Amino acid sequence: MSNQHAGGPTAGPRPGRAGAAPLTATGIAAAVRTRELSAVEVVSAALARTAEIEPELHAFREVWGEAALERAAEVDRLVAAGTEPPLAGVPIGVKGARGARSAAARALVAAGCVPLGATSVPGPGTPWQTWGLGRGGRTVNPWRADRTPGGSSAGSAAAVAAGLVPLATGSDGAGSVRIPAAWCGVFGLKVTNGLLPSPDRTGLAAPGVLARCATDLAAFWRVVCDGPDGVAPRTGPDAAPGAGDTALPLAAVWSDDLGFAEPDREPVALARRAAERLAEAGVVRFVPAEPVRLADPAAAWQALRTPGADRAAAERVRADNDRRLAALFARVPLLLTPATPNPPHGHEGPGERYSTALTWAFNLSGHPAASLPAGFGADGCPVGLQVVAPHGAEPLLLAVAEAAERAAGLAARSVTPAR
Repeated sequence: MSNQHAGGPTAGPRPGRAGAAPLTATGIAAAVRTRELSAVEVVSAALARTAEIEPELHAFREVWGEAALERAAEVDRLVAAGTEPPLAGVPIGVKGARGARSAAARALVAAGCVPLGATSVPGPGTPWQTWGLGRGGRTVNPWRADRTPGGSSAGSAAAVAAGLVPLATGSDGAGSVRIPAAWCGVFGLKVTNGLLPSPDRTGLAAPGVLARCATDLAAFWRVVCDGPDGVAPRTGPDAAPGAGDTALPLAAVWSDDLGFAEPDREPVALARRAAERLAEAGVVRFVPAEPVRLADPAAAWQALRTPGADRAAAERVRADNDRRLAALFARVPLLLTPATPNPPHGHEGPGERYSTALTWAFNLSGHPAASLPAGFGADGCPVGLQVVAPHGAEPLLLAVAEAAERAAGLAARSVTPAR
């Protein structure tokens, strides 16, 4: 969580440069399973790129080179013995020092992934505006080093955007997956609160993932559903369809501000244009609706995180918003908004503005939400389009993300931080 403004210097280190797209997680796995590539080759290449880029990026707290190569060799032995792990040999980042213990990371490793290291998060006592503290210094935005990558899944987003890994785990308590996904120009998914185990006692945080392509989001979802702490598939008449079964276009409602935020014009315009591209491509169909008006969740979110605070008032705000969202999702399956009210700010400080303004309502309500790449602002940094769906409707979000990438051109661009 951060109170951040859109300010920051207009000049600074040279921006990152676009490069050739690295292999996707599903592409890597297919090549390793057919033995076109070995897991050791893939992981060695990822470690080499990390060694080259990490001194500028600071995306990792720890790099587990020796352990990663040992795990890659183990995956190659499994493949040679006839086992076909669904994500064989895919290098991943795991969020924070304890990230390898998370349910999502365990599921990914069981599916054949190879953790490269622990990605950066704000360190103890670290001001929130730094957003990530790697072993070599503060984490920078791969597109522009004088700007934050967002957080708190800072290193995960930066590592994915810079092509160090195709997938990285995250957690999202107020927007900590969706904000860095938006500001680094990649895909980010926050799952429905409570579907997977989370160490957060408030219940506000949910696991998530960052990826360069939408098909890799879907691969992550299949793996966590089948993993050791897997999500039981929903059954019955209200069960959400699988991503491949979703009939498009899906009815959707757009909101600039959810009724309370005060977003900047440029992120709204870029996200709105991305939403219009989804409609033009037949992915969504916007329906007439009253403006979405939620109660500002800021005070309620803070109270639920603060021992001794007035939880009764917070729960009244939550219940009121839950009723409004239930009524909305009874009419349409999708709500679209900008992912953030502002572009990435500089490292000098957050100011008085919450960049979580458009995300944390869905941590209180528990709805799954994704950030899709929505283009670039005048500062050269990416912005995101947020897509929110009913509880347990991750397959709808995956269907929209895949169609957005394939049919509407809302795709991540690879970047190499300028040296």
